[in-house]
Amino acid sequence: MPGLLGKKIGMTSIFDANGKNIPCTVIQAGPCVVTQVRRKETDGYEAIQLAFEEKKEKHTTKAMAGHFAKAKAAPMRYVAEFTRFEDKKHFGDVLTVEVFSEGEYVDIVGTSKGKGFQGVVKRHGFRGVNDATHGQHNRLRAPGSIGASSYPSRVFKGMRMAGRTGNDRVKMINLQVMKIIPEQNVIVVKGSVPGPNNSLVKIERWS
Repeated sequence: MPGLLGKKIGMTSIFDANGKNIPCTVIQAGPCVVTQVRRKETDGYEAIQLAFEEKKEKHTTKAMAGHFAKAKAAPMRYVAEFTRFEDKKHFGDVLTVEVFSEGEYVDIVGTSKGKGFQGVVKRHGFRGVNDATHGQHNRLRAPGSIGASSYPSRVFKGMRMAGRTGNDRVKMINLQVMKIIPEQNVIVVKGSVPGPNNSLVKIERWS
């Protein structure tokens, strides 16, 4: 699906026509450079590869430097493939936030904030033993039993336990585009987007 790579700037809120305060996320979307064009004849499918955010040449491998040079573009930090653009794109084309229009709905993929190793209360919403009434003093945040001993004598797959939390790929679907500021390549979408500020996001439009 068509879209752009971008960077989450932060959150704000705007008022709609009825005076309702709507929480929004501000994203710097693009400019993205076309660094590769996939064709049905050679690759078996059609897509374009977009690159976002320039970086220094000394931080780029020789292979990637050659890849970007082919598209006559500076070395970039992130690359991703997109499909189903209406018109044909060519090496070196620059795509800006004008790919989108106000009022349409987009899907946004980001990486959620990492929380480290967390217990069952924070990770899965456990509430302790029977909501911890009188007579219990040491099992408030414990996971409890994880399975029987004699049979099945193992822990079932998918058992909710403590462990690494966050830092997952998360996709938010159907976020409305509230505002577009082309001069600054900024797009404002309704609602929240996963990840910390300055993290990479992938904005996709179904069309």
